[in-house]
Amino acid sequence: AVVGGSKIEVRYSEVCSASWARLTEGTIGDTVRITAGEGAQDGEVMGDTDAYTPMVAVKKASDAKACATLTSGTKGCTDPGE
Repeated sequence: AVVGGSKIEVRYSEVCSASWARLTEGTIGDTVRITAGEGAQDGEVMGDTDAYTPMVAVKKASDAKACATLTSGTKGCTDPGE
């Protein structure tokens, strides 16, 4: 999904049965969150243009949703399975 000028996506590892979020083309202070069921993890762009969250346990990639909040105030999320 595109949020402002940044891209947010859910990444998935079948081997780990886990997903994490990746935010690219962000700016320092932009945040990203991944949620799956009761689990949630956060990440923040600290010095580059990318941010990653720690993994959350999922059975399939579509169980997770990634959302970003940019320093501009723009917010957005992925659609299920995106």
